[in-house]
Amino acid sequence: MTLETQQSLPSGPSRPSRPSWSLTSKAPAIGTRDLIIPTEIIEFPVCLMRWKDKGEDGLASELEVVDEFRTFVRPTWRPTLSEFCTELTGITQVCLKWIQAPLFPEMLAQLHQFLMKNELLDEHGQSLATVPFDVRDFVVKQCFISKVRVPSWLQGDILDVRTLVLKHLTLLHPPDKSKTKKQNSKRVGVFSAATVLRTFVVLMGLVTQPWASATRRTMNIAAQLKALDLSEFAGREHSGIDDARNITRVLAALARKGTPLQPNTPIQPLRRWPWMGPRRGEILEENLII
Repeated sequence: MTLETQQSLPSGPSRPSRPSWSLTSKAPAIGTRDLIIPTEIIEFPVCLMRWKDKGEDGLASELEVVDEFRTFVRPTWRPTLSEFCTELTGITQVCLKWIQAPLFPEMLAQLHQFLMKNELLDEHGQSLATVPFDVRDFVVKQCFISKVRVPSWLQGDILDVRTLVLKHLTLLHPPDKSKTKKQNSKRVGVFSAATVLRTFVVLMGLVTQPWASATRRTMNIAAQLKALDLSEFAGREHSGIDDARNITRVLAALARKGTPLQPNTPIQPLRRWPWMGPRRGEILEENLII
């Protein structure tokens, strides 16, 4: 997931110069439209971005990466990684054991220290940032599995980068009302099948343990880069940290184009799925849809 912090931003090319953090997390898609299952986070990367061209008026339009946080996370519900997960992400069981990856609650403590070090939490512990779209579901699920509350600094509204890119493209290429949705899709090349990730849902940074394949169509990071006329994806696709770094490129490009980087999706920390029992950490196996 890509997470960026900033003040409420006005439209136009200039923005208040405040620290911004880009946290990216990636996960394979978990299933079809109706598939609802537990998902465990196994990688949690963050890229911190700041506005670098602050003027006398306190406004800026150039974002740059100034710090990173990255750790693998040991799963507990299904501690053994699937072969599919390893092939997709490059993360192996030996890797998790050898580096003594922290459990999710321990990772939250480390992330909190990182945010404090970079002055990204206010005196009430609230994050000054927006967070990636995928935090909406996967962090909420993981907190339930790990028997912890969703931290206050991971609540609130978040920035779904894919939606932001699609909105930007729509403004550049408004749909022709005389044509069908499919015809308009072909006219704007980035929406075509060649550049859409069909098999997996890229969750922009957080790597989670996959338990099923998916068919949901969404624009992946490589397609976002292409849509913004940026160079190809750098690194390994589906690696959380590489996804995060590439999403920062997308955010920086949108900022240069004057796109307001504002939250567009809410997190629902109290959301519940059918497999969740009455107590935190209780998974109702009979309610799993796999």
